[in-house]
Amino acid sequence: VYIRKLSLKIPPPSEKDWLREDEENFFLHDPDRKRDALPQPFRMVNKLVMLVFENAMEIIERREMLREAEKLKIQPTKCFPTAEFKVTGRANCLAVSGKYIFVGLSVGLAAFNVSDCKEVSAWDEVKTEICTIHASDLGNERHVLLAVDEMGLVWLFCFQKEGFLLVKILNKVEDISKRSTCVEVVLSQGGDYAGVLLQGNTKTWLEIYQLPKDSWLKQMEKSLGASTGLTCRERPSSWTSADIFLLQESVNKADAKLSLPVLLLKVKPPKPVTGSSFKSPLDALKKVGDGSVLGLGLNHLIKDSQWEQQEVIFRSTYWEYLKAEGERQSKEEIPRHATFHFLLPSPILQVGPEMKVQPDVPAGIGVHWDGGHNLCLYLLNCPLKEKVDSDPKPDVVWPCAAPIVCSAVSSCSRYLALACEDATITIWNKHIGYPLSVTAILEERVIRSIHFL
Repeated sequence: VYIRKLSLKIPPPSEKDWLREDEENFFLHDPDRKRDALPQPFRMVNKLVMLVFENAMEIIERREMLREAEKLKIQPTKCFPTAEFKVTGRANCLAVSGKYIFVGLSVGLAAFNVSDCKEVSAWDEVKTEICTIHASDLGNERHVLLAVDEMGLVWLFCFQKEGFLLVKILNKVEDISKRSTCVEVVLSQGGDYAGVLLQGNTKTWLEIYQLPKDSWLKQMEKSLGASTGLTCRERPSSWTSADIFLLQESVNKADAKLSLPVLLLKVKPPKPVTGSSFKSPLDALKKVGDGSVLGLGLNHLIKDSQWEQQEVIFRSTYWEYLKAEGERQSKEEIPRHATFHFLLPSPILQVGPEMKVQPDVPAGIGVHWDGGHNLCLYLLNCPLKEKVDSDPKPDVVWPCAAPIVCSAVSSCSRYLALACEDATITIWNKHIGYPLSVTAILEERVIRSIHFL
């Protein structure tokens, strides 16, 4: 047996075989491309292409996440037309009241049934184009309509199954030179009152009408009974269907003379604040009244010379700002437009004990004119002698820090929203006369309209 005399020893490792730090991950490289590294500038181009690819993948992933988030949101319901109704001429506007759809056409008015979209009645006697229409349900399938044509005339109609009954053209005058055009019309809920904003050649005013809907219902019932009695009456056999139709039309026109609306208020825009004409403080106090409410600021003792002196001081102090913003108008223009709302009874609108107040019938109106700081409230139950002849004074005045731009009243008439030129919105509790919240919008924002949802 051969026995090795010396024991085997493990040789120490050689440093020349150690791996360098940059070659530790050599097993991750493609062995076939080990010696095929790209030279410059191709390596830089490769990095740029990979960077663009990675950025594109990030954008794609972000869009995918947004798309998945949109799918989780509640999608709005898409509504498609289920039926259509044909009209004569061109349809300009429409209003829904009860089970009828009233359409303003280029040749008149038409009423359609909501259930089957069939035409029930039409009015095209004058062949006038209707641009705006408002309707309200009076009960017993009777409705009141206010329509404005292309010439600015306001047509007041009552509608029943037999057709349209013209009550009156509210702003019709014999002299064409004195004609006024309608700027805006509002019909109160329930058809108790109607407001018409009229504009003449040099002035603008608001007219409030009380509609005698109870009398209309009785008169239309009477006319319906007369026409029904005619159809049940014996007729000669020689009569044709055309003769019967003409006779029914003549009876309807003769018996359907409805009561005319009553003009309650004629509100004019407030006069600009000028120098006082009072000779003594006693004369000014006589015009103030009992002082229970705030006024419009017209009864004061400031003279024209004081206004002019104050104007000179103001311009000399802030002439730099006035020069940068441009010269402002020295004379105030009379407002040409007003916004008004019918208001239900509330403690703010104090009504006398002799007046009967119904909770669902408007008790007053709120009016503010363009460029004005004041919201004026007028009672609709004022005495007859103070209605039309004199310029009525507001029963309540709510002043604001900036001119009022737009306003809105909630459906329950409890809350009132006022938006001013300084982009602030104030929500008032009309029943107690207390502001609930004041919200300031970001600067350089202009509020155009406001609505309650």
